[in-house]
Amino acid sequence: MLKIVTVLICLIAGKAVAQTVQIPFELTNYNNIAIKTVLNKKDTVKLMFHLAASSVTLTEEALQKVNSIKFERTDSVSSWGGNGNTSRFSKSNELQMESLVWKNTPIWENKNSGQNTGGKFGLELFKDKIVAIDFEKKIITISEELPKNVNRYHKLKIDYKDDMMFVAANCEVEGIDVGNKFLIHSGYAGSILFDDQFSNVNKLSEKLKITSEKQLKDSYGNVLKTKKAVLPKFTLGSFHLKNIPVGFFDGAIGRQKMSVIGGDILKRFHIVIDAKREFIYLKPNKLKDEKYLDV
Repeated sequence: MLKIVTVLICLIAGKAVAQTVQIPFELTNYNNIAIKTVLNKKDTVKLMFHLAASSVTLTEEALQKVNSIKFERTDSVSSWGGNGNTSRFSKSNELQMESLVWKNTPIWENKNSGQNTGGKFGLELFKDKIVAIDFEKKIITISEELPKNVNRYHKLKIDYKDDMMFVAANCEVEGIDVGNKFLIHSGYAGSILFDDQFSNVNKLSEKLKITSEKQLKDSYGNVLKTKKAVLPKFTLGSFHLKNIPVGFFDGAIGRQKMSVIGGDILKRFHIVIDAKREFIYLKPNKLKDEKYLDV
């Protein structure tokens, strides 16, 4: 009887330990979350945690240093910058992150990732788990229970589609608050990027102060021209952010289909994402008053 009780205690203790895992990360100068991973017990690769990604990918450059991956085929894929891309595909790999191990992990090849990273992964690795991101301590916590202090956070409803999270927010354009839906996109270094329909309908090129024009490349090398402007106020839940640098593609109707909230906004909050991907919880952190990045 004593042995049975001892075994049960060990099992319960083991489950309790497994419920919470902390993963350290680097917040790069480009507002990307970079995490050290091990592939197939052989190769060490720094991957970007991309909240809008639906698969694990490695860049062509990183793959020149990786010897443990075998590709089975080449497929056609699409990206947010355009269609007509091709990507090699590896069906089954082991991926390790701290004490977490995923076996039989598919990996795709692409051209680009966040600066100083060799690829990316998304929320699908943490399916049915609560994900908390602490940008001050630079730790991601994976658990089965919400933090005890979550009542101090602002709770926002998530529209979760195809492994992507969308939230509603308001933008001030010539003194008028205009609502829009935004993709939570930790892979984008900047603050806000508007979709083509929103920027054209609201005539952002005419109504916002334009500060510069830039070029942006997606994961497969497609080049898009973007204008940068200043948004007087951006309201996310109960939080009001003022004089934010924003980007949009003037005249590129239909190409940029989603507005996004990037890393330059996200890093200013403690973030908790619930297990069912129904709600995101936000609380301002010590980075809230940092100067915005000139993307």
